[in-house]
Amino acid sequence: MRVSSPMEIVRELTGPGGEFELRDEDVLGARLPVFANRARGLGEVLARSSAYGDRDYIVTASRRLTFAEHAAAVASMAKALRDDLGVRPGDRIAINAANSPEWIISFWAAIAAGGVAVGYNAWWAPREVEHALGHTEPKLVIADAKRAALTPPGNSVAAVLTVEEDVPSLTSRYPGADLDVPPVAEDDPAVILYTSGTSGRPKGAVHSHRNLTSVIEYHRFNDAMMRAFGDPVDPSSRRYLLALPLFHIACLHNLAVPRLATGTAVIMHEGGFDVDKVLSLIERERVTNWGAVPTMAHRLVEHGDLSRYDVSSLTAFALATAPSSPAFKERLRAVFPPAKNALVDSYGLTESCTGISVATPADLAESPGTLGRPTLGVQLEIRDPDDKPVPVGVEGEVCTRSAYNMVGYWRDPDATARAIDADRWLHTGDIGMLDEQGRLRLTTRRSDLIIRGGENVYPAEIENVLAEHPGVRECIVVGVAHPDLGQEVAAVVVVADAPPAPEELAAYARERLAYFKVPSRWHITTDPLPRNATGKVLRRQIESSLP
Repeated sequence: MRVSSPMEIVRELTGPGGEFELRDEDVLGARLPVFANRARGLGEVLARSSAYGDRDYIVTASRRLTFAEHAAAVASMAKALRDDLGVRPGDRIAINAANSPEWIISFWAAIAAGGVAVGYNAWWAPREVEHALGHTEPKLVIADAKRAALTPPGNSVAAVLTVEEDVPSLTSRYPGADLDVPPVAEDDPAVILYTSGTSGRPKGAVHSHRNLTSVIEYHRFNDAMMRAFGDPVDPSSRRYLLALPLFHIACLHNLAVPRLATGTAVIMHEGGFDVDKVLSLIERERVTNWGAVPTMAHRLVEHGDLSRYDVSSLTAFALATAPSSPAFKERLRAVFPPAKNALVDSYGLTESCTGISVATPADLAESPGTLGRPTLGVQLEIRDPDDKPVPVGVEGEVCTRSAYNMVGYWRDPDATARAIDADRWLHTGDIGMLDEQGRLRLTTRRSDLIIRGGENVYPAEIENVLAEHPGVRECIVVGVAHPDLGQEVAAVVVVADAPPAPEELAAYARERLAYFKVPSRWHITTDPLPRNATGKVLRRQIESSLP
């Protein structure tokens, strides 16, 4: 019997009449490939999910929530948001909380009420929260007790709802409520997630209903590909570990949302990352898929003997959000069996909603360090400074276009115009090249970007804060290698004759920035920063001179 090739399977699934047919349509003024059979809004996805009934949707170490229970809770809360709290279509509803089932329920209730769900970074300092409140002007903030206390008094928010008390009350207020989702246009905003900005302020990436339903179809396509290749495991019976924050696309857009659509269980780890607790949860719940960041993987490598945990159910293990070296991947494979034959790598941005490219185990074996080929539906080009495509093997800026890419930045037309051109190409700012097989390799990760434990840190934001200290004349912030976090934040501070101590500067920064942005290494000097003939600070020279 003839066995179809991978390309033949893709053509069958995505060609005319296929389950995942791709066809060109007008999207915000550009012709883009879109999934013909996608849902036209997240409300459709939510309404269909109740058909999965008593199957697990969200499982934690102490709780289980079925699809039917989730749908009932969301319907009740959405009705309360509309009828009792005055939420109207287009209103922003901010969620500022650590991971919990209530986070996901609140997200879907915001969608069901016609609102725009806004994920705040749960590690933000009060000043950052205050900026986001003024920026997105949410009708409501849903926060756990710790973050509710960070909402500044006198802000413009009508109400702050607590995860611990208000959400359970709202989800049980209207038992038997029907889902009554207001109509939306596909390119209407559905979600806003914040990404660090080179201007020193976080930017709100606006993701539309089309963006999210396209990501859902991409994940459904991956499930179909596994079936076509003879995977004996029913995709709907897989169990996905959620161990990254829900205010990231990795866990919201690419886990919690698509798994509601596919009837698949989300196994949620709550609290800080703990190797023993996570592996115990994987063992108990027979987790099959885990998308980790390199920091988690480093902690696995350094933890010692992992053999006392039965992780044989784990058949897919991915690394994302930050670069990891081929040498480290080899160390990981040596100590963590699921990584031996299943490890994949990927490249994506908050702005891209899902992976721009994905490297399979075969890609990594053949070309260590690659980030793989473009995701289905993604157009990828490497461009020169004149915005012209360059040949294979030549470095340039990574540019991408797809139905997954964000609509733009919330209330920031200038930043949107810099990031997305008139033909909907997203300019990532990253430098890379394509090889002969069409695989992507990054050579420079956004020139100034620091990636600390999977979190994007832009030096400009920290430099702006430190510059406000009266004892600081000038400063520069750079990333330096760290064995666990990938990079840590280092600050070179030029001071006057009476220099502030590093502890004073750290305390000053800690009051104004999320903890992961506060420099952990300090070099305080009275020597001016080195600059070139045009006055630009020689950042690379400073980086190379740090011990």
